[in-house]
Amino acid sequence: MDGDSLSSVEMYDPDSNTWTMIESLRRPRWGCFACGFDGKLYVMGGRSSFSIGNSRSVDVYNPERHTWREMKNGCVMVTAHAVLGKKLFCMEWKNQRRLAILNPEDGSRKTVAVPMTGSSSIGFCFGILGGKLVLFSVQDEPGYRTLLYDPSASPGSEWCTSEIKPSGCCLCCVTIKS
Repeated sequence: MDGDSLSSVEMYDPDSNTWTMIESLRRPRWGCFACGFDGKLYVMGGRSSFSIGNSRSVDVYNPERHTWREMKNGCVMVTAHAVLGKKLFCMEWKNQRRLAILNPEDGSRKTVAVPMTGSSSIGFCFGILGGKLVLFSVQDEPGYRTLLYDPSASPGSEWCTSEIKPSGCCLCCVTIKS
């Protein structure tokens, strides 16, 4: 809360309702983002006393080996994320008009421009619908339509719009199975 960096990590077991200390992060961080993906824990962004500004490195914890490894090319300050297929999709606070796509299999990262529809100040919450990434606007603006990104579509036709809109303003992340 006061900007203190932490390196300790605890794992929660819902079956036994217990927390267990695991191996510490390779470097202390504060203000970071973490998510579970493909059976591993990914910690990225945040600040560390070992770096100037926000860190782009990603610490990946493998619970089978009880080890951390470093992956380059992470995201800095994540405002929304979703796992789709074998990739992690992130929206960074600094540039919410670009979608960051991380591929943990080879450690690569690419960015995709988000089409300008409505205000350029719109932030997004993510969802998943039928193998597509859904970008819901966090602001209700007249004329705005929900965006859909299809990572398997042919180049140039990855983006489309949808009439789907959340009924409230407290949306964080949603997965819709039809």
